[in-house]
Amino acid sequence: MKAAWYERKGPAREVLQVGERPTPEPAAGEVRVRIHRSAVNPSDTKNRGGARGNVTMPFPFIVPHQDGAGVIDAVGAGVDAARVGERVWVYEATQGRFQGTAAQWSVVPAHKAVRLPDGASFDAGACMGIPAMTAHRCVMADGPVAGKTVLVQGGAGAVGYYAVQIARLEGARVIATVSRPEQAERAREAGAHEVIDRRTEDVAARVRAITGADAGLDRVIEVAFGANLATDIALLKAGGVIASYASDAVPEPTLPFWPMLAKDLTARFVLVYAMSREAHDDAARWITDALARDALKHQVFRTFALDDIVAAHEATEAMANVGKVLVAIE
Repeated sequence: MKAAWYERKGPAREVLQVGERPTPEPAAGEVRVRIHRSAVNPSDTKNRGGARGNVTMPFPFIVPHQDGAGVIDAVGAGVDAARVGERVWVYEATQGRFQGTAAQWSVVPAHKAVRLPDGASFDAGACMGIPAMTAHRCVMADGPVAGKTVLVQGGAGAVGYYAVQIARLEGARVIATVSRPEQAERAREAGAHEVIDRRTEDVAARVRAITGADAGLDRVIEVAFGANLATDIALLKAGGVIASYASDAVPEPTLPFWPMLAKDLTARFVLVYAMSREAHDDAARWITDALARDALKHQVFRTFALDDIVAAHEATEAMANVGKVLVAIE
């Protein structure tokens, strides 16, 4: 089969290869998926690049990419043979494994290949996985949001874009922050009631003007925990929640105990790879239902050919684009 892979960690242009590898066979409890679309997540490029000093290769080679979409064409022992021919979206293909979705075929545990509704495209399916499951957990882990006010920091990002949609679909009043005009358009497209440009506006002042001086926020979905922590604490109501999935700018933030204690706040840290099976299944059910109802919008920046996987990784790392980078596996 045709595949991309790397045998050591480093810059995309130095380590990524494209060529032929043996087609994998599913073991017991697994399915093999003929991949049509593979998605590039920031975690994929960080793992390949050796982020945070993680330069050890856990396997002799790794076919990258956690997420994708395609059709099941073989099943292992214990898996219903009726699943052959089923359209699916795939998540966490390289979690503790080496056979990701940047290949014509990928083998995953059967529960990580989720039925893709007939009306949903492979592009849409490939966009799910890590970002949509992270967004679902951030929005829904602490109970219903109907009637609540939710701030999504980074409302046009891969996770934020879906967090805005999930919160809106679940009945919340949604405020989103962005940093560029084109991101503001995407956040509004996702359903944000109000959008704040953090580069040109005072986020705290705008939120207070929107909610009323004494109202505040019920939840914050946070992409920059350390950088925004003081603002989030100031804006949250008593009993509020910060659900954060990233803190790149301030990787080791100091937690202000007394201000958080005074408001009885909860800080929830969301890492999709560490989520329970129950949390994954809850997210998969919600996402599949939303796809079946055509209730979700998706933002694709560009689709690259597998031969151009280096450019796909570099586009993801550049962070200048708005939308998901996909790889077509034909």
